Amino acid sequence: MENNEIKRAIESGKTVIGIELGSTRIKSVLIGEDFTPIVSGSHDWENQLENGIWTYSEEAIWEGVRDSYAKLAAAVKDKFGVTLKRVGAIGFSAMMHGYLVFNEAGEMLVPFRTWRNSITGEASEILSEKFHFNIPQRWSISHLYQAILNGEPHVGDIRFMTTLAGYIHWKLTGERVLGIGDASGVFPIDQATNDYDEWLIKKFDDMIEDKHYPWKLADILPKAVMAGEYAGVLTTTGAKLLDPSGNLEAGIPLAPPEGDAGTGMTATNSVAPRTGNTSAGTSVFAMIVLERPLKGYYPEIDIVTTPTGKLVAMVHCNNCTSDLNGWVDMFAEVLHEAGCDIPKWKLYDIFYFKSEEGDADCGGLMSYGYISGENVTGMDTGRPLFVRTPDSRFNLANFTRTVLFSTLGALKIGLDILFEEEGVKVDMMYGHGGLFKTERVGQSYLAAAINSPVSVMKTAGEGGPWGMALLASYLVNKDEGETLEDYLANKVFVGEEGTTLEPNPKDVEGFTRFIERYRAGLPVEKAATECL
Repeated sequence: MENNEIKRAIESGKTVIGIELGSTRIKSVLIGEDFTPIVSGSHDWENQLENGIWTYSEEAIWEGVRDSYAKLAAAVKDKFGVTLKRVGAIGFSAMMHGYLVFNEAGEMLVPFRTWRNSITGEASEILSEKFHFNIPQRWSISHLYQAILNGEPHVGDIRFMTTLAGYIHWKLTGERVLGIGDASGVFPIDQATNDYDEWLIKKFDDMIEDKHYPWKLADILPKAVMAGEYAGVLTTTGAKLLDPSGNLEAGIPLAPPEGDAGTGMTATNSVAPRTGNTSAGTSVFAMIVLERPLKGYYPEIDIVTTPTGKLVAMVHCNNCTSDLNGWVDMFAEVLHEAGCDIPKWKLYDIFYFKSEEGDADCGGLMSYGYISGENVTGMDTGRPLFVRTPDSRFNLANFTRTVLFSTLGALKIGLDILFEEEGVKVDMMYGHGGLFKTERVGQSYLAAAINSPVSVMKTAGEGGPWGMALLASYLVNKDEGETLEDYLANKVFVGEEGTTLEPNPKDVEGFTRFIERYRAGLPVEKAATECL
């Protein structure tokens, strides 16, 4: 779109906003009628470890959302000379799972417990056994049941439980809803009804009947809604909460709030069966849309849904690039002390490209970048660990290759269950997130890990907020009866260019040897969590 066309679209309210609250950044994206990002706004933030709980404060949440939006609105003003007052739709997405609970007055009862916490092991194990369905520690229902097992006094006062995206949406619209994809990380979804599984809800209520709480589970859960369905409009109070300047008008439709899994699927056109995507940033997760339900249930595999309710197998790992970032930061510090400051992006490129010179199997080196616990490998807490034997080939190329391979180690273990034990098929895996910013390298290592083609689209860098903007666009621009799959394939991604890499046999063999050592060394990592 030309600048004059964009300006007219902004003035006439035909643009759409997607805002996603990620682990380290809150990003807002404004897209035009051709789905291309026009401007964006970003706010950096970081979780805090308080009293053993990974959390973000209420103040930090709203400060970040407002700042991200304000920067987007300022970019519109600077670039087009227009004050942003109205858009066609807005959508909010955020990190899935976690625990936000509120009393009758709408007050948060305990600090937000994020997905990163590994404090619900007992609840997760009991619920998975009772439900015969994997209930990971991250899921909201695990957090709730663990609070019950702990005898926490706030539980009796709960009147509403939701996710981070659901919380933002509720405060802006007054609607207690969740997109079905985000809802599927709160409590299991029944495929027949596209709603929470009523039989499992009753089972949960029976499990806690002796507690005599003044609520039933269905009373406190947000309503699950499908992509494209009505989810409320921006209220006058909500507009002022998002934009204290008063420029943003009330009445704007809001899309069903989604989790970062759903926006990742949308941003990579991975919402149809036999498609998959891998999001690799602070955490890493791979999602494959299933043709059929799995035969068994596994602690390493989450069953969630697309934004339209299709079954998805997800391998979610808490750790990916945080340890990598730590190493790069340290190298930057060394260079600074030597009087050689270079841009961070260039340092990352050096790190990535040097790894291609390493031995296929990393020369016998091993790394576990566990900043936090890792459910896939059974670690309750994190201890970043780098290990080598006296005869390992310890050089920069092997070191960087080892750190990069280790970002995908736990993911590989989980995906092997789907491919080898369940026979799940995927025609193409799409990669997006920070691991793929440097050309080719992360993409080729993922292809080696899963021994399947991996494609990175040109739009992959837009990520979750762009995916959320697409869902908001679908809400207001879809044709009657048009599915999300058709909307994405025929309107958004038609003619989309990307780069596809086939797995390199040498890298596949090397990653296979690496993962054998990775598995064998897990007791060392476990010992580190117990001794350090």
